[in-house]
Amino acid sequence: MAIEDDVLVIGGGLAGVTAALAAADQSAQVRLVSYKQSTLRHASGLIDVLGYTPTGDGPLVDPFEALVDLPEGHPYERVGLEAVREALSFFDEIAGDAYDGGHTDANALVPTHGGTVKPTARYPVSTAAGLASDGRDTLLVGFETLPDFEAPLAASHLEAAGAPFAARGITVRFPGIVRDDAKVTRYAHLLDQDEAVTTAAGETTARDALADIVRSQLEDEARVGFPAILGDDHANAVRADLAERLGVDVFEVPMGPPSLPGLRLEDLLYDALEDASVRVTTGVPVVEYETGTSGQIDHVVVDRNGTEIPHRADQYVLATGGLVGKGVRSERKRVFEPVFDCHVPHPADRYDWFVDDVFGDQPYARFGLPVDRDLRPLDPGDEPEFSNLRAAGAVLGGYDFAAEKSGSGVSLATGYVAGQRAGMEARQ
Repeated sequence: MAIEDDVLVIGGGLAGVTAALAAADQSAQVRLVSYKQSTLRHASGLIDVLGYTPTGDGPLVDPFEALVDLPEGHPYERVGLEAVREALSFFDEIAGDAYDGGHTDANALVPTHGGTVKPTARYPVSTAAGLASDGRDTLLVGFETLPDFEAPLAASHLEAAGAPFAARGITVRFPGIVRDDAKVTRYAHLLDQDEAVTTAAGETTARDALADIVRSQLEDEARVGFPAILGDDHANAVRADLAERLGVDVFEVPMGPPSLPGLRLEDLLYDALEDASVRVTTGVPVVEYETGTSGQIDHVVVDRNGTEIPHRADQYVLATGGLVGKGVRSERKRVFEPVFDCHVPHPADRYDWFVDDVFGDQPYARFGLPVDRDLRPLDPGDEPEFSNLRAAGAVLGGYDFAAEKSGSGVSLATGYVAGQRAGMEARQ
């Protein structure tokens, strides 16, 4: 027997989760299926909209001013400016007080672990005291056992980039951590629970020990930045406790994967799915689909531990990611979408997929599905592949999310529109 829903979303990243929540917001019965764990845990936790134009201009102060000039086929051009605003408002309602940035259209400049700054529209409250537009002098703290964040190097990069404050970086030993391969969640858990640790001065707690170490290094700085490991379940309390002990503001610097801000965002969004009664199944790849007499998708088949189970819905949303996430795949002679075999425009000669300059404008970065303004994937004749299929997120073509700093914004906006329209159609 086929499992039946109004809307079936395929993919568990930001685009898929947003689509599922937007469809549920239309009172549709929604199911989300994904093959692997959510990619959110590998993300920075920042919600960008547009940091740079496709021609490289930026960093942009107001991303919305640039959205109106994007080329035809860009995902933002497909959904329109107002939909981007609505999607951000939708996210703000879900995130509540966990994120800042909703008070303005302007991008914030958030320092990252490499000492660069990222233009972003929404950012975790844990990073708020560290914005690069803030002129207060800053101490960055790295740890000997956490080589992913070289605080002295990051500080020098910030100053070289013209940050309007003095930045200084130090490297210390994290109390209670002796292994170089300790997971970031171990650092967070130690601070969450304020575990007992032993220092040269005797036994104390992790937060007290860390504050003592950093306090001895403080000069005239008004804020201290740590790598993003300051707790998980009780992150706000950890940060506030350290700030009180140090007498200065404390903030987190977003890290590369695995990312605690990404894990926190994943928890926030998946809690929202549960609250919205969205059914979630992970670890189940879609291995087949069937069409009905009208040419619509009738059902898909998922592989659950070797058992093939049909899932039928009125509407479908494809949010499986791009080339990195394997939502778009390439072989020696072709580029294709593996679930529904949707059309992916690309040059016939594979040597035209890239340019020799590693830092050049790479054609493959824009490979993905072309869609109409309803986000339905288009075939080579510019007709919808299936009338009841929409696509969202990195599976879409026509933009370079890495160069534009637009990845999570596109996922949010297109996921919102795809889910909203799928939910509305399913309920008609």
